[in-house]
Amino acid sequence: MTHWIVAPVVMPAMVAAVMAMAMRHDIVLQRVFSVVVTVALIAISGGLFLQALDGTIQVYRLGDWPAPFGIVLVLDRLSATMLVLTSLLALGVVLYAMGSDWDRRGWHFHALFAFQLMGVNGAFLTGDAFNLFVFFEVLLIASYGLMIHAGGGMRLRAGLQYVVMNLAGSTLFLFAMGTLYAVTGTLNMADMAVRVRDIDPGDQALLLVGGMLLLIVFGIKAAAFPVQFWLPGTYRNAPMPVAALFAILTKVGAYAILRFYTLIFGPDADVVGQFFADLMLPVALVTLLVGSVGVLGAKQLPRQAAFAVLASMGTLLVAISLHTPQATTAALFYLVHSTLAAAALFLVVDLVLDSQGPTIRAPGGFVATLFFTATIAVAGMPPLTGFIGKLLVLDASRNLPWMPLIWTTILATSLMLIVGFTIRGSRYFWKPLDPDFANPENLDPDGTPIPAHPLKPLALTGAAIPLAFLALMTLSAGPVMQAMEDTARQLWDTDRYIEAVLGPQEEG
Repeated sequence: MTHWIVAPVVMPAMVAAVMAMAMRHDIVLQRVFSVVVTVALIAISGGLFLQALDGTIQVYRLGDWPAPFGIVLVLDRLSATMLVLTSLLALGVVLYAMGSDWDRRGWHFHALFAFQLMGVNGAFLTGDAFNLFVFFEVLLIASYGLMIHAGGGMRLRAGLQYVVMNLAGSTLFLFAMGTLYAVTGTLNMADMAVRVRDIDPGDQALLLVGGMLLLIVFGIKAAAFPVQFWLPGTYRNAPMPVAALFAILTKVGAYAILRFYTLIFGPDADVVGQFFADLMLPVALVTLLVGSVGVLGAKQLPRQAAFAVLASMGTLLVAISLHTPQATTAALFYLVHSTLAAAALFLVVDLVLDSQGPTIRAPGGFVATLFFTATIAVAGMPPLTGFIGKLLVLDASRNLPWMPLIWTTILATSLMLIVGFTIRGSRYFWKPLDPDFANPENLDPDGTPIPAHPLKPLALTGAAIPLAFLALMTLSAGPVMQAMEDTARQLWDTDRYIEAVLGPQEEG
C-alpha cells in the first residue's frame, strides 16, 4: 500500500485551507501556491499512472480498516487516467486565469480551485458509494463559488439555477444510497457488486429503483437528456476559465456511470444490468442531437461552446451505452479527447471576446489559429483525435441492431457542428462587426465601451496547453489507444477489482 494514493485528495485540501485563511489578500502568493500544487499533482498522478500500467489494483485503507468496514481509495488504470487528465487540464486553466487576470476579479479563486481539484480527484479514487456522494458535494460546493466568481446579475441567476439543480441531484443521490443499502446492506462498491450477483428475486424491483435513481443522478452530472437544460446557461455565464475547468465535471458523471454500470450493474447483474444498457442509448442519442442543434442555432460563442459540451457528452454516452469492452475503449479515448477539446474551446472563446471588445474585431493570427484548431477538435474533424474517437464509436456499433440510427445521428450531428462553428467563426473573424455579437462584459453599466484588452503571453500559453496535449495525443494515437484498451479490459474484469478490495472470494 502506497501513501501517494491519498496525496491527490489531501494535498489540494490542505493548500486550499492555507490559501483561504492566510493568503486571501496576497494574489501573488496564491498564484505561486496554485501553480506549485498543480505541477505537483501532475507529477504525483503521473507516478500513480505508471504504477497502474502493470495492471495492479492498489487499495489504500484509511485508518487501516479493511473493506467493507472502512473507507478505501482504489487506484486502477481508469482512476489513474482520470487523475492525469484532471491535473493536465488544471495546468492550462490556472495559467490562463492568471494570464487573463480572471483570478483578480473576485475573492478566493485559487482556494476554490484547489478544493475543486480535491473533490474531483476524490470522486475518481473512492471505492465507496457514500464517499462518492461526499466528494460530489465537495466539488459542487467549490463549483458554486467558482460559478459566481466576479459576480454580475446574469451569473448569479445562472448560479442559482445550477445550485438548485445540483441540490435536487444530491437529494436523489441520498435516496439512491438508502435504497441500495436497504437491498444490499453495504455501500462499498466492490461488496455491493458481490451482493447484487446473489440478490433475492423479490428484491430485484427495489434494486432496479436504486439503480434508476443513481442513473438520474449521474445523468444530471453528465448533463444527459432530459436533465441537460442546466448546462447551457451555467457554462455560458460562468467565467470562461471556470467553464473550462467544468469540462471535467460532466466527465465525473460519465466516470460514475462507467464504474457503477460495469462493476455493480454490469452483465453479472443479469436482467437489471441489461435494463440500464437498453435505457442509456436513446438518452445518449437525444443528448447528442440537442447539443448539436444548440451549436447550430446559438448566436453567441460562449453559448455555442456550452452546447458543444452537451454534444460531446452525447457522443460519449453513446459509446458508454453500447456496454461492450470495445465500446468502452472508444468511450475512454473520446472522454480524454472531449475534455481537453472543450476546455480549449472555452479558453479560446474568452481570448476572442476579451480581445474583441464592442468596437474592435477579434485579432487573427495566433488567436484565429487556436479557434480553428479548437473547433475542429470539438466537431471531430481530422486530423485531431475527435475524428479518431468518433470512428472508434462507429466501429464499436457496427454489428448492433441500432447501427443505422447511431451512424446517422453521429454523422449528421458532426455536420451540424461544422456548419455552426463555421457560421460563428466567420461572424467574429471576417464579417463586419455587429454589437449583438460583442462581449457584454466589455461594456460599462452605462453602456460605455471598454477598450479591448491586450493579449498576454501567459493567457495565450494557458489556452494553447490543452490543444498541445490534443496534438500530442493525435501523434501517439496508437499507444494511447492500446492504453485505453487495457483500461477497458481491466474495467470489465470485475472479479479482479473485487478481489483487490475485499480479498480472495470463495467460489460458488
